[in-house]
Amino acid sequence: MILVKKLLGKITDFVTSRKGMWITLGVWIALTVILTGVAPGSSDYKVSSVASLPEDAKSIIAQENIDEHFKDAESLPGILVLQSKEEIDVTTLGAALDKVAAADINGMKEMIPFNSLPPQALEGFFSEDKKTSVIPLSFVTNLETSDLEESLDQVREIVAEETGSTVYMTGPAGIAVDTTNLFERADLVLILSTVGIILILLIIIYRSPLLALIPLLAAGVVYQVVNQILGILGATGLDLASQSLSIMSILLFAATIDYSLFVFSRYREELKNYESKFDAMKYAMRETGIPVFFAGGTVLAAMLVLFFASFGDYRNFAPIFGTTMLVIMFASVTLIPALFTLFGRKSFWPRIPKYGEKEVKANSLWNKIGTFVVNKPVIAAVSILVILVASALNLFNLKYEFDTIKSFPADMPSREGYEVIEKEFEKGDLAPTTVLFESKSGVTEEMQASLVDQLSQQDLVSSVRASGISEDGFAAQFQLTFEESPYSTESMDALESLIDDADNIVKASDVDGELYFAGETASQVDDRSANNRDLIIIVLLETLLIFVLLITLTKSIKMPIYMMGTILLSFLAALGLGMFLTNIFFDIDTISNRVPLYSFVFLVALGIDYNIILISRYLEEREKRSVKEAVQIAVSHTGGVISSAGILLAATFAVLMTQPIQLLFVFGFIVAVGIILDTFLIRGILLPALIVLFEKDKK
Repeated sequence: MILVKKLLGKITDFVTSRKGMWITLGVWIALTVILTGVAPGSSDYKVSSVASLPEDAKSIIAQENIDEHFKDAESLPGILVLQSKEEIDVTTLGAALDKVAAADINGMKEMIPFNSLPPQALEGFFSEDKKTSVIPLSFVTNLETSDLEESLDQVREIVAEETGSTVYMTGPAGIAVDTTNLFERADLVLILSTVGIILILLIIIYRSPLLALIPLLAAGVVYQVVNQILGILGATGLDLASQSLSIMSILLFAATIDYSLFVFSRYREELKNYESKFDAMKYAMRETGIPVFFAGGTVLAAMLVLFFASFGDYRNFAPIFGTTMLVIMFASVTLIPALFTLFGRKSFWPRIPKYGEKEVKANSLWNKIGTFVVNKPVIAAVSILVILVASALNLFNLKYEFDTIKSFPADMPSREGYEVIEKEFEKGDLAPTTVLFESKSGVTEEMQASLVDQLSQQDLVSSVRASGISEDGFAAQFQLTFEESPYSTESMDALESLIDDADNIVKASDVDGELYFAGETASQVDDRSANNRDLIIIVLLETLLIFVLLITLTKSIKMPIYMMGTILLSFLAALGLGMFLTNIFFDIDTISNRVPLYSFVFLVALGIDYNIILISRYLEEREKRSVKEAVQIAVSHTGGVISSAGILLAATFAVLMTQPIQLLFVFGFIVAVGIILDTFLIRGILLPALIVLFEKDKK
């Protein structure tokens, strides 16, 4: 720690000198220009999603076995949905599908041979009133999203023109295209909204145009550097998921602005103590450099912990967020102080700090709060604990939503088609489960019939039909449909029980072999299991890692206990209160199972920053003052900047609520709520009160 402090001190002393300031700015400008000129951008390698489930997931193994027995079975399924005010004419629809087949559409792999099916079989493709029809089709899996979109449009246009019906494309193929389009449209809105809200809030809070523009200038430079570095990583094979990049941009702006506030807040203090702007920044960074750099390092460590996740979405965050935080860390001790040193006192115009001016006004809000906490720590601590515990109790009402498409905009074509199917057909028809039976002695028709009979008797199973025997005769495939939606918790629980009871089902069928289950419901079962595992592992590892880092920083055991205890309670309260408020204000009573872990990572990682800033100032003052005096000064001096940073950080994450995806909407809202709780209640009152209660003056 001492070595790091010395090294960092040399860096910041150089950066804040006249010569070092110009060299630092020159290096960052050169780096930005060179990377922009020679490296690809992250958008060049952006993908709509990544492979989420681990390779040893049961549904993945099942699909691999299906592909092995039924060659060329892997495909990207789509569902063509027709809706008409009149009954759909079978002959007309058949002619339209023939025209689609004859069009030689790029990537189309298979479509139901509609005209060759007997009348009885055709009935299954129509609703009871004959005004709605669904036609399954499939595409090759290696088709680029843009090519897939063009192919889907061709199919839709031909069928709509020939039949006069309203036509939707849903299923995995339609959803993939719509998801990509959503994120592409949303990214620009996200960046513009983020910059706009930060600019407005900085001007309102600090009433200085340069104090608003300098941090945004730093964030813009950091964003460009990160964007090009991620482009290089993408070129080397890293998948850059759209969702990861969207959240990355929020993290980047939020953290860069936060660290800028911490730097210029201390810089403003030191400008009152030193006449030279270079000396003022040098001494500001000597006290702020380690906390800011350490805060960034803590967030970086928290992001890298995600490498231990089994879930692909979480692991994808680690290199993307880790790269982002690494650049931000170095910018916080080089680019940001160099920029503020360049502008000097003018940065704060029109409220320019004057040499010799009193540092903190006695009647400031945070001075009063600090006085209250120091004089009445028990009342302060208990009142905040009651609020936090009451908020956390709402976690007992937490309900998860696994139907991802329900989180997308209501007018998204694939969702509209999906809801038409849900309304007019059996819910289970949306995505049947594929069951594979591997026999040790060869499959017979009697064995198929026996398995169909046993599978049909299982809970919530609506229907089971045999769909083929492999060429070698050792495997049979079945399509199993549940009574409820394939994405409902009821169907997932039923399938999980079915998987656990597979050996008994095989035994009751009087056959010798093994059952495997693949498809959307099977994937969701594995998704839930992997997510639950990751939530436990990541929470434990991240808590332990940050705790160790805090011990290193504070050289204490008790202080990290206060810090981690309050931040964990703050997370639970944020999740409980956030869910309560989304239900009240937005009529959202369920959340994606991704939200708790997303929220934990960001609330703990970013919330601990405020802990570090407060405690670092307390420890600095504690060297020459009593516990109460040190707490009073720490709260008075850091309260303003922490509350400002918290408001900005909360507003930045709240920008995710502009996204047309419910997962990001709820995640952004909960993190915003958590940051406000953390900023005003934890950092401003609870943590200082605990220090006053449990820390003792040295005799």
